This record gives sequence, structure tokens and C-alpha cells, in this order.
Amino acid sequence: MAVLAMCAILIVVFSVTLKGFFSLGNFFALARNISILGILALGMAVVVIGRGLDLSQVASFAASTAIAVILMNAGYTTPVALLIGFVMAILIGVINGFLISVIEMPPLLTTLASSLAVLGIVRTAAVQHYVVYLSKGHDDFLRLGGNIWGGVPISLLIFAATAVIVHLFLSRTVTGRFVYAHGDNPDAARLTGLPTRPLTMIEYALCAAIGYVGGVVMVAQTALMHLQVAESTLIFDVIMVVVLGGVSLVGGRGNVMSVIAGTLLIGVLLNGMTIMDMDVQTQNIVKGIVLLVAIVLDSRLHPRDEETSKQGD
Repeated sequence: MAVLAMCAILIVVFSVTLKGFFSLGNFFALARNISILGILALGMAVVVIGRGLDLSQVASFAASTAIAVILMNAGYTTPVALLIGFVMAILIGVINGFLISVIEMPPLLTTLASSLAVLGIVRTAAVQHYVVYLSKGHDDFLRLGGNIWGGVPISLLIFAATAVIVHLFLSRTVTGRFVYAHGDNPDAARLTGLPTRPLTMIEYALCAAIGYVGGVVMVAQTALMHLQVAESTLIFDVIMVVVLGGVSLVGGRGNVMSVIAGTLLIGVLLNGMTIMDMDVQTQNIVKGIVLLVAIVLDSRLHPRDEETSKQGD
């Protein structure tokens, strides 16, 4: 409720002070932008609830969707190309989960290293330049980035559908409940017989898979994939959404509704700064301060117990 209240205050302030903010066209643009951010945040939330963190999510979807676009350009049917990219994203997530849970490497450094490795491999093997353009003849696919019902972005519907699926997974399935138990107390989860190692791999695979959906939407909107998105601040925007939404970095807490609330708040903030024509450096300062405040509040509200901080079995 507090996050939604802050979002409402921002909307009122921006509506009064910024010309063009309170308009149907801007709200549709806002919906398009928050859709991708929200989809990525839903994937990240699964990992964070399980007491992890995936810094490779953006690199993973950028690389896997770039491969899918290359395959589509090479003549593969759209479903086959997208499926291959999807499998690639899941494989990256499984490898991350394996390194973290079985080899017992720290999540932060593991996913940071894997993001560099994935981008390096894809650039060396398949992508000569940072940008991969989708060739003509894929109009059906590009409709995913279009609008329906007088301007409502299809990407917003994809975000909503993804949110429903993630909510049902976390709240209605045994595996989803295991994710909460694993994040709340990994030691207790192991002692009660939960398969924590496979569970960690599932969490990271889901994060990568859901992130891939966001990447597909991005390609559908722009008809290209720019690998430098992995070098942008997007991953920090995603983490900011998750933490501000109430998904605790110590694990075991959070839900889909809180992620949606965090997405709305950060989406409105970013939209307002864009209309202000704020330069990138100043935007990064603002986002950095917001992220630091969110992390401090999270650490105060949910102090980390080092005795239950292990990821492995």
C-alpha cells in the first residue's frame, strides 16, 4: 500500500508540474515501457524470494533473443527460432543455479561472471556488431509489439499474463511454496528434506526464462536486439523494482502484487525524468539513491541471518 501511495503522489506531482505527463499518449507509452521492466522484475523476484540474485538476467535475454533473431533472419520459422532462444536462456539459468548450489559459488559473482561470458561467447560466435536487426517478412511477430483496443499495448497484456502465471506458480504449486521455504531458511529447508540444489537451478532457470519473454517483447517493439542493453543500468532498474516492491533480499518474502506496485512506481519515476529531459548521468544519480534507500530499508526491516545464508546443499 505504501508503494502504491508513493506512486499516486508521484503521478499527481508530475501531472501538475510536467506538461504532457497526464495524457493518454504518455500513459500508453508508460505502459509499453513498464511492461518489459515488469516482466523482468517478475523473473528476478522468483530468484530473490529464493534468497538469490541474478545479475546475468539482462545479458541472458539479450544474448538468447539475439540468437533467435539471427535464426529468424536465416529462414527458421518464428516458433522454432524463439524456442531455440528460450532453451538457450533456460540453459544459462540452469548453469547459474548449478554453479551456485552445487559448486557453492556466491550468486553475485557467479551471475556477474556468467553475464560477461555469455555476451563474449555470443559476440565471438554469432554477432559481429552489437545490434542484430530483424529482417523484413516477420510482420506477425512484430504485432506482439503493437497495440489493440485503440492504443492498449499488447506488451501490457503479456506482462499481465506473465504476472498471473508467476502468481499461480508461487502461491498454488508445491514448488512455489518450496521457493519461499528455501528463501526463508535454507538450513531448515535442507533439514526437512527439500531438494535445495535442484530448487536453486529451477529458480535461476525461471528467472532466465521469464527474462527471455521480456527480451522477445523488446524485439517485437523495436525489430532489433542491441546487446549493449546488457551494459546499461536496466538490471539495476529491475532490482530496484523488486526491492521497492517489498521482495526482501534476504529471501522468503514478497509476492507478485508487490512486484507490480514496484514496477508502477519506478515506471512513473523514469517516465517523469524522461519528460523533464533529465540527462542520463542525473537519472543514474537519482536511481542510485533510490536503490540505496530501498536496500537500507530492506536491511533494517529484514536483517540477514548469516547462519541461514547458504545457497547450496
